[in-house]
Amino acid sequence: MASPAVEIEVGDRVVRLTNPDRVYFPETGWTKRDLVDYYLAVGDGVVRALRERPCMLHRFPDGLAGPKVHQKRLPAGAPDWVQTVELYFPRYGRTADELCVTELAQVIWAVQMSTVEFHPWNSRRGHVEQPDEWRIDLDPMPEADFAAVARVASVAREVLAELDITGYPKTSGGNGFHIYVRIEPAWGFAEVRRAALAFARKVERRCPDATTVWWRKDRDPTKVFVDFNQNARDHTIACAYSVRGTPTGTVSTPVEWEELADLDPRDFTLASVPARFAELGDLHERIDDVAHRLDTLLEWADRDGLPG
Repeated sequence: MASPAVEIEVGDRVVRLTNPDRVYFPETGWTKRDLVDYYLAVGDGVVRALRERPCMLHRFPDGLAGPKVHQKRLPAGAPDWVQTVELYFPRYGRTADELCVTELAQVIWAVQMSTVEFHPWNSRRGHVEQPDEWRIDLDPMPEADFAAVARVASVAREVLAELDITGYPKTSGGNGFHIYVRIEPAWGFAEVRRAALAFARKVERRCPDATTVWWRKDRDPTKVFVDFNQNARDHTIACAYSVRGTPTGTVSTPVEWEELADLDPRDFTLASVPARFAELGDLHERIDDVAHRLDTLLEWADRDGLPG
């Protein structure tokens, strides 16, 4: 039997939450209401991560026990205050209106529509074809442990420091690690991806745990893939503070660089992150303070003869 709907006040909006007691995470018993309460607790951080970015939604209409829906188009029935941005997909010759978060109530409405994970583009609606976020995605292969990921992340930090670029690290919510860099929206996706590849090659040359081999079947299973292709158009990864669709409700969580040596990404969950956020605030709060340029990385790409 469905539980009665409740009304959630979010700023000056009211979001009607249906079936709040529906279990979304069978292993822990966490419900749809628990998911809403989580996103309310980290509201400033998740809105900062999503603000004005086209966002694909990973929805679980029946909780994690049912199928996952990857949804580009905004679900039907949205109130008029839920904002969107129109995107064109050349491969299909179609457009889609994707969620474009500008306030927390829109996040909570998406959760009402069974969204667990938020996967934004690395560009914003004012310049959709020019990314303003360079994403360094460290993806461990099956035989690589998190210690290897941490070693690659440390080398990536060193290279960023040599470039006088500030990177903002976070767990992926899985086995990997992300570093985000705010950049000027002065280049298209192909050039940002090319700069990311030049950076990845530099890390690979310096760190024996890293690889840039693109085809998974050709990669050493003990390596950590520096996934430069996450900067290609319409490639998205879970944003900071996004819950992941894992049995234990892990969260993609901003961290301090000093935490890296002793980090266990499994510690960051729907249950634990709100207290951390209340204590530390948003560790990505200053990510918009400085927008970096990619000129040096593009010079490296030219030197290495990397394709566009």
